[in-house]
Amino acid sequence: MAMADLPAGFRVRRADASDHAAFLDICLKTGDSGQDGTHLQDDPALLGLVFAVPYQVCQPDFAFALEDAWGVCGYALGVSDTLAFQGWLDSVWFPPLRARLRNPGPAAADWAKSDWLRWRIFAPLRHPPVDLACYPGHGHIDLLPRAQGKGFGRLLMAQVTGALAAAGCPGMFLEVSPKNPRALGFYAALGFHALAPPGNVDDTVYVARRFQP
Repeated sequence: MAMADLPAGFRVRRADASDHAAFLDICLKTGDSGQDGTHLQDDPALLGLVFAVPYQVCQPDFAFALEDAWGVCGYALGVSDTLAFQGWLDSVWFPPLRARLRNPGPAAADWAKSDWLRWRIFAPLRHPPVDLACYPGHGHIDLLPRAQGKGFGRLLMAQVTGALAAAGCPGMFLEVSPKNPRALGFYAALGFHALAPPGNVDDTVYVARRFQP
């Protein structure tokens, strides 16, 4: 689907700060391997405050929103330099969150509900298990059910990958739950490949794609 072929009532545009509330809602309602994750969280904003909103704030040139007559129903987000983004999260974005959150500590066996997100805020992943020289960028995409299965995901990903490639980013990766085979198939159809099989059934799958030879 090309931008000119969008069904009536839908549009893709550059995201802005007015979309943050919608991003929080979409991230939560797709936060259980693509399904509604509301029941899994005790702080409904945290998923979006980690995996959605900061991307638009940090690098708005790579943030796109899908909108219909009822409002924003999807987004695709990217950053061109994962290590720089991680540093920005740690020094700029996370400190205000840490000031109002309790630290759950590193013992995952003691975590409940949103504690894994709280720990990610207090102890962010410094270097993902990815060759960042080949795939320095990364991103996220989520669509509400009313926008799924219509080709919008492919269109949104084309916007992000095209913008990243035009900015000189040679490749990107995404994190995918192994419990979401639909997403894994979607990325494979877009030319992304799994970097390595997960260590166990619950491990994150990293998929990646080069934009340049």
